[in-house]
Amino acid sequence: MIDLYYAGTPNGLKLRLFMEETGLPHRVVRVNIGKGEQFKPEYLAISPNNKIPAIVDHAPADGGAPLSMFESGAILLYLAEKTGLFLPADLRGRAEVVQWLFWQMSGLGPMAGQIGHFNVYAPAVVPYAIERYTKETNRLYGVLDKRLADRDFIAGEYSIADIACYPWIVPHAAHGQDLDDFPHLRRWFEAIAVRPATIRAYEGVTDTYRRGAQISDEQRRVLFGQAAATR
Repeated sequence: MIDLYYAGTPNGLKLRLFMEETGLPHRVVRVNIGKGEQFKPEYLAISPNNKIPAIVDHAPADGGAPLSMFESGAILLYLAEKTGLFLPADLRGRAEVVQWLFWQMSGLGPMAGQIGHFNVYAPAVVPYAIERYTKETNRLYGVLDKRLADRDFIAGEYSIADIACYPWIVPHAAHGQDLDDFPHLRRWFEAIAVRPATIRAYEGVTDTYRRGAQISDEQRRVLFGQAAATR
């Protein structure tokens, strides 16, 4: 059994997608990040970066003590290796998937997250930030669109690269992007959206970066106002 520490953000939804696709036995432990539950000592023991998602695998392959992990990309890679699913076994196929997984973690997620923040949650309009992150997110959408021009999925077969990227395309309106500008990306996005596992994973989920989302000053402080802890 795996405990999945989860909130309905794009990074959290990556793991929900993986679990629904594989049927891997798990227990969802919801973490209310708006109330600061990610800062509780018991959660920090699992996820020292105080972010979601995180997991505790109570039956790791080595037969040892429960194994905890944080960082969504690392967790996807771990679970793909554990199950033998959505990660090719051959050297070149695995390399294709891993590099696009890292691309999402280092580029698409951070840049899309920034424009989502400045478009939806920032208390003031910051034109330079909006222009900067809109353009960079547009560039990244273009990279993915070009990649998908001659293949159904990012690395050929459906993989953890697709599972990692899809939740970060869901809020495309908040990113200031029009999928009609990226026909190959749009075709890929629509194909994943109708997969039964995707429908199950997103049931009841509210788009974190939806336009017009409202948060309180306290929630903004908890989510975006943290600095390093001091003694």
